[in-house]
Amino acid sequence: MEQQREEIQFSGLPLTVYREIAAHLSQVEGIQTGLCPAVTEEFNYNQSQVGGLWIQYAQTASLQSRQQVEQILAYYRDRYGLNKS
Repeated sequence: MEQQREEIQFSGLPLTVYREIAAHLSQVEGIQTGLCPAVTEEFNYNQSQVGGLWIQYAQTASLQSRQQVEQILAYYRDRYGLNKS
């Protein structure tokens, strides 16, 4: 089984919240996370300074770990009224 990686973007989410989500997810066993670079070089205070979040599942990541990731992402979607983009 290969490592699985996905990228997630939330429109308008601040950098600090992306960092909070990444820190939260990195505590799940078998999960690594990081931030994707911003897609534009032009600074806009009302836009995120990051392009998104990547999540990588290790080969050893259990179903429980994957469910925890989904629960964490659902929490942040509910908290900030977000949709995947």
